[in-house]
Amino acid sequence: MRDEFAVGQRWVSDADSQMGLGVIVGIEHRTVSVIFPAVGESRIYAKHNAPLIRARFATGDTITLQDGGTALVQEALETGGVIMYQCVKDDGVATDVDEIDLSHFLQLNRAADRLFYGQIDQDKWFRLRYNTLKLRDRLANTPLYGLTGCRVSLIPHQLYIAREVASRYAPRVLLADEVGLGKTIEAGLILHYQLITERAKRVLIVVPESLLHQWLVEMLRRFNLSFSLLDEERCQSLEQSSGQDNPFHTSQLVLCSLDFLLEQPARHAQALEGGWDLLVVDEAHHLSWSPDEVSNEYLAIESLAQKTNGLLLLTATPEQLGRSGHFARLRLLDAHRFPDYEMFVKEEEKYAPVANAVEALFGATVADGDTLQTLRQFDQKIEYQSVAELNELTETQRLEIIERLLDRHGTGRVLFRNTRASIAGFPERTVTSFELTMPEAYTNSLAAFAMGSVWETQSNAQVFLSPELLYQALDENEELTPWTCFDPRIDWLEQTLKENRAHKILIIAASAYTALDIAEVLRVRSGLHAAVFHEHMSLVERDRAAAFFADAQSGSQVLICSEIGSEGRNFQFAHHLIMFDLPLNPDLLEQRIGRLDRIGQTQTIKIMLPVLADSAQAVMFRWYNQGLNAFNRICPAAQSVFESVKQDLIKALHQPHDESALDKLVEQTSIRHKELNEVLSKGRDRLLEYNSCRAQKAQQLFEQADSNQAKNEQIIAGYLDQAYDCFGVNVEPHSQRALILEPGEHMHIPFPSLNKDAMTLTYSREVALANEDMQFVTFEHPIMTGVMEAVTSCENGNTSLVSLKAGNRNAGQLFLETLFVFSVFQTAPGASGLQTNRYLPPTVIRLLLNEKGLEMGQKLTFDMINKAAKPTSRDLSLKIIKLKQTAIRKLLSQSQQLAQNSAANVLKNARASSSKLLQGEVERLQSLQAVNENVRADEIAHLQQQLVDLEAIFDAARVRLDAVRIIVTN
Repeated sequence: MRDEFAVGQRWVSDADSQMGLGVIVGIEHRTVSVIFPAVGESRIYAKHNAPLIRARFATGDTITLQDGGTALVQEALETGGVIMYQCVKDDGVATDVDEIDLSHFLQLNRAADRLFYGQIDQDKWFRLRYNTLKLRDRLANTPLYGLTGCRVSLIPHQLYIAREVASRYAPRVLLADEVGLGKTIEAGLILHYQLITERAKRVLIVVPESLLHQWLVEMLRRFNLSFSLLDEERCQSLEQSSGQDNPFHTSQLVLCSLDFLLEQPARHAQALEGGWDLLVVDEAHHLSWSPDEVSNEYLAIESLAQKTNGLLLLTATPEQLGRSGHFARLRLLDAHRFPDYEMFVKEEEKYAPVANAVEALFGATVADGDTLQTLRQFDQKIEYQSVAELNELTETQRLEIIERLLDRHGTGRVLFRNTRASIAGFPERTVTSFELTMPEAYTNSLAAFAMGSVWETQSNAQVFLSPELLYQALDENEELTPWTCFDPRIDWLEQTLKENRAHKILIIAASAYTALDIAEVLRVRSGLHAAVFHEHMSLVERDRAAAFFADAQSGSQVLICSEIGSEGRNFQFAHHLIMFDLPLNPDLLEQRIGRLDRIGQTQTIKIMLPVLADSAQAVMFRWYNQGLNAFNRICPAAQSVFESVKQDLIKALHQPHDESALDKLVEQTSIRHKELNEVLSKGRDRLLEYNSCRAQKAQQLFEQADSNQAKNEQIIAGYLDQAYDCFGVNVEPHSQRALILEPGEHMHIPFPSLNKDAMTLTYSREVALANEDMQFVTFEHPIMTGVMEAVTSCENGNTSLVSLKAGNRNAGQLFLETLFVFSVFQTAPGASGLQTNRYLPPTVIRLLLNEKGLEMGQKLTFDMINKAAKPTSRDLSLKIIKLKQTAIRKLLSQSQQLAQNSAANVLKNARASSSKLLQGEVERLQSLQAVNENVRADEIAHLQQQLVDLEAIFDAARVRLDAVRIIVTN
């Protein structure tokens, strides 16, 4: 029967024992009020079902007092429901201790209480509990935990960037990899690591509206991060249902569009009050900025960035932004570090000599006098007196110098930019054009348009590349023959799709209207139901279309996209691309190709273009193909070349018969392209490539992650097999390395992530990447983390009693096996946000004492007991406990002391290693800050404060008895 409540009593929350000892402060007719001083929180519970356990200590128990001292209980006297303990303190002095004077951080010896109350669990739960504690301990000491458990391929440069950025305090960086290198994956890995290690708790992602659902799905499917998508309708609904004035406070992880924030100023103001730890902005190159004019988009993100500690910007490559655009992105990251554009330009110019020196050290060129002079200027540790000595350095010596130079590189710490030239794994690209006759109807409409319009503008020039739009727009009231009836591209397209029935084909056109017309004519003429993707569809409709295209079994052979389909989406499973027309902007061309041409693509990308002869399309194709070679490889300088020849190009589009002018334009473009490529290969860009992926470190991370995959898969499978049995989950094979889970008839405890429907899962990365409908269960998956949390937060398995055959031992012998957990009191003041597990992971201490008090754990291991142990009946277990109660209590006390001794050594090592780690990092950053201003002062201050906080936090570390097993021989 539950004790009667009385003011001044000490109780523990059964639901959250980490809150420490609570104090009854008020009792009403139906409720009881409790405060938990350890965490500064209060609770009001219904009296009849309050999840509280009476804190009651018995003779022989050691209690901790609020002044930090300890005392041994001699007797417990109860008056008016409140206990007075007669104790002997450490110094031998007898004293009376009112229970109100007990330490707020004390926790009940819950396992022992249950044992003596006769609450004995099945031994399989005890085994699962121990394996959970060991696994939790192991994961806390795993260097790549948080980075390798997502549904992504293990790619060296992505692992390197994620590890480098995610481990920082409040990272503020620009991810500017070239198209297809995986900026979204890098951002997701950083987010996942920051969240799972509690470096960040609240995250806001802002993206173009067209990418909202893609981000939502990618974060959930690849990283198991469930973001709340906010728009005006959703905000109004949340305000009504939750009573929360600010809908941005209703979720820790929020995703919204930039357009939404701009169109709803009040929502932008609410977002500013969100208290975010990390802000992620995709397609940041759309934020226009110049020294003379700043866009509203830029200002909206700037205000958010100023109020958020961490910031990830995902953007196009810096050279496509232009130098001022690149500076604008850096200014968002740190306005104090990058306050003035002219200063930034001058600073950037000085890094070309450093890049040349690095080239020489890598062996790409021969070191000369300039190399030696540069090294002496930028690296004070250089001791070599001659060029000859430099050229004779070993590879290890060269790498040491390169590492020091890269640390000093201007924007190397805040900007990460990998290029295809430096990263392996990309497919070949081929292009085939098909010349078709220009319809007379198009010729007439183009002539009429040119005569009556100011055709030199860029916006009008695009219609020359999509003549069907101009044909329809000239006279909307006139009943025209549908363009699909005479355009030769339609017949060509129909035949091409028939010839490639076995392949998925992506078709991109500039206009949504063109895409819709193509889909309709294919349906009528060929019976082909193509998926369509355009800007007039809702986000859900777009996602359904993309999923229909991706379905290998019953999906569509074809996806027809408007230009919007070429930004952000990943259709890597396909390798055939038809461009029904061509975009005027080379960035858009690369984005089209980039939907298929991504790292990990295993097939050659086959690009096909139907080109109308003697038309603007033919001019554009030749300019791209011969002037830029843009179809066969990515062109970082293409945008700059385009800007420099734009007017001549537009003129040529309107005069496609002027061959001499086109020849001159193509030659001019080719020369300019070559010149700019040479410029981009020097100075800052080469340094960025080296710094964005230090190949040796990246390869080491990859090899470490890759080598552990098979072992981790076995550990997860073995652990979850135990969990399925304990929880009562039915398991059936699905296919090779895949399982089907469904609730069993006797499943009384909810299994994490498993509802009434069956679930298919795999532990194999290879299988998961090929079957996106399966759950990919890793150490970081909600199933694993949920099972471990469920096991350690409940009482199942914290008591057990088994028997062993006596063998060469005497029958009737008793052994006491105890599992203690030594960890930082997570809710102690100052522990929040400190990532204490990094410095003192929860450590399990297993002890096995015989009745003489001798430690036998080394001779009788956990596995040895499990192999030979047999269950005992409940009646026999109760008799044994009653008969041996005095001996068990004595052994429990001895075990507690032994565990305290072991914990003291763990704590001593933790203090030493954490101090060394943090102090070393502080000194490294301080040294680096002297030569690289991108090392922020708040990073150093944060680490210095951690050094101070850890001393207090370690004082809150406690040894807690987690589980006990009685073993008797027969």
